[in-house]
Amino acid sequence: MARPPLSRPPVRRRSRPVLALTLGLGALAVVVVASIAVGAAPTTPAEVWQALTAPTGAPADIVVRELRLPRTLLGIMVGAALGVAGVLMQGHTRNPLADPGLLGISGGAAFCVVLSTTVLGVTDVHGYIWFAFAGAALAALLVFTLGAAGTGGPTPVTLALAGLAVSELLLAITSGMVLGDGPSLDAYRFWAAGALDDRGADLTLQVLPFVLVGLVLAAANARALDVLALGEDSARGLGQNITRARAVGLIGVTLLTGAAVSVSGPVGFVGLMAPHIVRALAGPSHGRLLPLAGLVGAVLVLGADVIGRVVVRPAELAVGIVLGIVGAPFFIAMVRRRRMVRL
Repeated sequence: MARPPLSRPPVRRRSRPVLALTLGLGALAVVVVASIAVGAAPTTPAEVWQALTAPTGAPADIVVRELRLPRTLLGIMVGAALGVAGVLMQGHTRNPLADPGLLGISGGAAFCVVLSTTVLGVTDVHGYIWFAFAGAALAALLVFTLGAAGTGGPTPVTLALAGLAVSELLLAITSGMVLGDGPSLDAYRFWAAGALDDRGADLTLQVLPFVLVGLVLAAANARALDVLALGEDSARGLGQNITRARAVGLIGVTLLTGAAVSVSGPVGFVGLMAPHIVRALAGPSHGRLLPLAGLVGAVLVLGADVIGRVVVRPAELAVGIVLGIVGAPFFIAMVRRRRMVRL
């Protein structure tokens, strides 16, 4: 009697989050090392190690400690914030193609950057960062107010439509303002490219509290997102307060995205790709999805920043440009795989 062919043992689902975490931490370690070691100024591994452990004030120490290390930490913060915000946005809108900018946050930030330059003459990133954050918050509040108007409260459809309308309106006003003012156009172009250089550690520390509060709100929102994934009727039947859960989630999106775009400019595709990558590796549970998406987001931003330093050395490409070039075809390939875009 012929022996039946041996079948491959099934992969345990419990091991998938562990594998995703291991891969994510390994990739993050690689891009962190590359971000600290690679740049326009050549540095040897020995110089990098000495700068981190026993600095002597040499030029390599200044490059590593005052330029590359703060830039690396900023990239981790921005990527993690956008990755987690993407999970919240896609979960609450029930739209697998939703981006954190759907709430008009990037449009509001851009509008206030240009407004501060045109009206107040602010041209330094340390000055207009707070105008950008205020604009992001006000735009998100306006979108949520418009989306909540009516008897049904905020729904995925009304929020998406309100976000699209507010974004287009702010974009039109911003474009009209920058066309007639040279300093505003220069400041807007510098900010809108999406970059991590010339920011400094002080800016990271200034926006870090907002990111931390946003991450706490996201963690508190994880269970509600799992319930909402069953549908609004089922969520209500299970006792979930949908309006409160959605408000908490959107406040978290506003804080995370507003803090990220205010300091780095609009960085696309991170909040779009990171959730899909994690769902393919670790499944749809938001308790795992949120932290792993933050980890993947940090890898994406830092990896794009390193690529931008290498491809046109000694010049650099802004991280937003690199993510646009690399992210668009990569995300199209992911979308074509139907199992990766189902929520």
